[in-house]
Amino acid sequence: MDAHPRLLDPLFRGPIGVLFNDGHRLQRMLDFEAALSRAEAKTGVIPAAAVPSVEAKCRAELFDFQALASAAVSAGNLAIPMVKHLTSLVASEDPEAARYVHWGATSQDVIDTGLILQLREAFDWMEPQLHALGEAIANLADHHRETLMVARTLLQQALPTTFGLKAAGWLDAVARHLTRMREIRGRDLTLQFGGAAGTLAALREKGIAVAGALADELKLPRPNAPWHSHHDRFAEIAAVLGLLAGTLGKIARDIALLMQTEVGEVREPSSNERGGSSAMPHKHNPVGSVVALAAATRLPGLVSTMLTAMTLDHERGVGGWHAEWETLADIVTLTGGSLFHMSGVVSELHIDGDAMAKNLQRSHGQIMAEAVATGLAERLGRADAQMIVEQACAKAAADGTELRAALVSDLRVRQALPAGDLEWLLSPHNYLGSSEKLIDRILASWHEAK
Repeated sequence: MDAHPRLLDPLFRGPIGVLFNDGHRLQRMLDFEAALSRAEAKTGVIPAAAVPSVEAKCRAELFDFQALASAAVSAGNLAIPMVKHLTSLVASEDPEAARYVHWGATSQDVIDTGLILQLREAFDWMEPQLHALGEAIANLADHHRETLMVARTLLQQALPTTFGLKAAGWLDAVARHLTRMREIRGRDLTLQFGGAAGTLAALREKGIAVAGALADELKLPRPNAPWHSHHDRFAEIAAVLGLLAGTLGKIARDIALLMQTEVGEVREPSSNERGGSSAMPHKHNPVGSVVALAAATRLPGLVSTMLTAMTLDHERGVGGWHAEWETLADIVTLTGGSLFHMSGVVSELHIDGDAMAKNLQRSHGQIMAEAVATGLAERLGRADAQMIVEQACAKAAADGTELRAALVSDLRVRQALPAGDLEWLLSPHNYLGSSEKLIDRILASWHEAK
C-alpha cells in the first residue's frame, strides 16, 4: 500500500485522492477478479469450490507493489502481473482453484471495470459535496437578495445588482452540474467485460450469462456490448467534470476578485493560519479559491487528452487507452479537490455589506447613468437622452463631482425630469430590474433539482 502520500495531494485533491491511490486502484481490480469467480461459479463455468480460495487472495495488502510496478514495465499494464501474482497466491493454497483465476477475461476488462468502480465511489463522494455546495450558495442567494453591490462588466463598474443575484447565478450552474452527474452515472458507469477481443469467445455459449451475473455481483449496469475501443463513456465523464471544474473556477475567480484589498467585499474563512503569508503578517489570501482556479486551469488540457484518446484502434487501442489511466484519475481528483475546497469556502464566506455599499458610491453616481438615460428617453427620445447623460457624466468626471450635480445643472434635464423623479432614478434600490424574481426562479429550480 502507499507508504507516503504525495505532499501536494491534500492541497489539490483533498479527501477524494485516497480513492485513486495505488492501493485503492489495485483493490478495485481485485474486486473485479473476485466477482468474476463468483459470477462464473453461479453460471456453472467454474467449480463453486474454487471461489473461496480466489476471494481470499483478492486483497491488495497481499501484493508486492514494487514488484508489480517493475513487472508492468515489461507487461505494458498492471493487470498482467497482478493476475500472475494472484494466480500464484491462490495456487500456494489451492492449486485446483488457481486454474480458474481470470477465466475468460482480458486485461482491459479488469483495468476498465476497476476504474469504473473507483469512479462510482468518486461520484458517491462528489454528489453530496455538490449538494452541500449548492445548499450553501442557496442560503447566500436568499439571505442577500437585498444586499446591494456593484455589477462589474469587463472588470469595470457597470450597474447596481445584489449579492443574492450573483450567488443565484452560481447556484443555477451548480444545479445543472448536479443533474449532469446523476445522468451520467446510469449511462457511463457500466460493466466492461468482453474477453480477449470483445466476443466472450472463451466462455462459449455462457458469455452473456456470465456478463449478466458479473454485472449483478458488482451492482453495475450491463451495457449492450463490450466497449473495449469505444470510450465515449470515459470521455463524457471527463468532459462533465471539466465543466464542473470550470464553474468552480468561475466562483473562485469572483471570490478572489471581490477579496482584493481595494474591493474587500467578501472574505474567505480564516482559521488556523489559513490564508496567511510567510512574509507579510497582514495578508489574508484566497487559498480555497486558488486551488479551484488551479484545477480549472489544468482540467482543459486533461479533458483534451481524454477526447484525443477516443480514436482507439480496432478492438484494442494502441496508446490511447493507456493515456487514460492517469489522466482520468487526475481529472476526478483535481475536480474533487476543487469541490472540497469551494464547499468549505462558500459555507463560511464572509460578506461585507458595508464595503459593497461603499463601493456603490465610488463612481459618484455614474453607475446610475443608464437608469437616468432610460427615464429621460421616455420624454426626449433615446438618442437625445443618451447624449445629455454622456455629457453630464463627462462633466462630473472632469469636475470631480456627483453625477446628480451635473444633471441638475443642465436645463434640459430640469425641464424633462421633476426633482423627485430624478432622485428616484438615481437610487440603486430602484434599478434592480427583475433581480428578485430571478432569484426566486433559481431557488425553486435548485429545490427541484436537488
